[in-house]
Amino acid sequence: METALEHLDVVIVGAGLSGIGAAYRVSTGLTGKSFAVLEARGAIGGTWDLFRYPGVRSDSDMFTLGYPFRPWTEAKAIADGSSILSYIRETAEDPRIRERIRFRTKLVGAAWSSEDARWTLDLDVTDDDGGTERRQLTCGFLYLCSGYYNYDRGYEPSFPGLDSFAGEIVRPQFWPEDLDYAGKRVVVIGSGATAVTLVPSMAKEAHHVTMLQRSPTYVTAVPSRDKFSDAVRRRLPAGPAHHLARAKNVLFTQAFYQLCRRRPELAKKLIRTQTERILGDEASVRENFTPAYNPWDQRLCVAPSADLFKALKSGSASVVTDTIDIFTPTGIRLASGRELEADVVVTATGLSMLPLGGATFTVDGRPVDLGDSWVYRGLMVSGVPNLALCVGYTNASWTLRADLSSRYVCRLVRYMDRHGHRYGAPAVDGAMTARPILDLTSGYVQRAVSAFPKQGDRQPWIMRQNYLLDAPTALRGSLSKNMVFDTPVPPSGTPAPDLQEIHA
Repeated sequence: METALEHLDVVIVGAGLSGIGAAYRVSTGLTGKSFAVLEARGAIGGTWDLFRYPGVRSDSDMFTLGYPFRPWTEAKAIADGSSILSYIRETAEDPRIRERIRFRTKLVGAAWSSEDARWTLDLDVTDDDGGTERRQLTCGFLYLCSGYYNYDRGYEPSFPGLDSFAGEIVRPQFWPEDLDYAGKRVVVIGSGATAVTLVPSMAKEAHHVTMLQRSPTYVTAVPSRDKFSDAVRRRLPAGPAHHLARAKNVLFTQAFYQLCRRRPELAKKLIRTQTERILGDEASVRENFTPAYNPWDQRLCVAPSADLFKALKSGSASVVTDTIDIFTPTGIRLASGRELEADVVVTATGLSMLPLGGATFTVDGRPVDLGDSWVYRGLMVSGVPNLALCVGYTNASWTLRADLSSRYVCRLVRYMDRHGHRYGAPAVDGAMTARPILDLTSGYVQRAVSAFPKQGDRQPWIMRQNYLLDAPTALRGSLSKNMVFDTPVPPSGTPAPDLQEIHA
């Protein structure tokens, strides 16, 4: 006799910043529902537990990156990775969350059955000895909070002559704990957030650090501490102070983003003027920090307390804008003929995007092709019932949208319960002009965007990058618009809705 599979009302995948926030929302917004958090690794924290490179930090302020239900009380608004990890773990100590987390449990496949109105999940569960066992469980609603990056492997471009290099090659995603770079010559390849973080941090101990970038990039200096937030926290209790600081930063961030998109020439001038004032070197700014693209065509990097620029001014670090010709035994020869001598080379060349965490999905036996699907309200997928993806903002704190998504999921489940529905799926209602889910020209996006759902040309199929517009929709908007639900009590012999018809 077969043993019945364990069934849960909701399964959350991932115990990082998003997953722990989602667990709180489900535990408080869907009381009485059974749920679990599946975490592939053996620790809480996700990105903030995995990344251990020097200086790792957020480039969003903690009043918006933090949870609205747990005030951020530390001094720095731009926090280091260890502080963020502690914050997540402290949040997860809530028994309503901690007791639901299942470690070393990786989702490898999910099959939806309309007849049974449930997902059957294939899981690889790793024991203490490293052995892996395939198990299954079922759930009514599946919520993926594991992000969209491949955490097992970053983007690794091919560098000619790499094997001839006699020094150490280091990938930030897998930073060796015993790496000694004190007094050594370091080259950091890349100019994204990781490189901008690494350079000033490593420059404190290295002989010299060179940031090698193919093309100029925008970097804006921001204060590590928020004077406004410090002032309100001195005068108000932690909760109200946190919400006021959060509101101020949401408004400021969105205002600056809108300025960049609507008045790009003015935004360029403001960024360039700030950089020239700090560096005091117009030629360097023109060569290294004046890109051809507009601000926010790619994600804007930040330098807390101008740390990158201070390292450049001190001479402990430098920026070179050039392309790699070939690695040599002693360093890197550039296309210009110049050679950068190096003892350590850090390849901060970016992450790779991975849809659905690499798991395979089917709906009533048919494979789900995300690239042929449409994103609905920034979190669901056309034709796929009872599934939500947690995708944060690219132009603001990830958690702002992540928390809205979690609250929307709770609203949707309660709506289906009230109306007697077992499941619902977004349905496209006519032709649309397709756009990539993320409107960024960054390499990591362009390399993988075709494997992700498209966004359309009208609501609710637009992936808005605007918390002020998304919040009313997520918290009070229609839950039935462009949705197809099963019939609450179908007459005898009436089949369930054909999900193939609504999978556009």
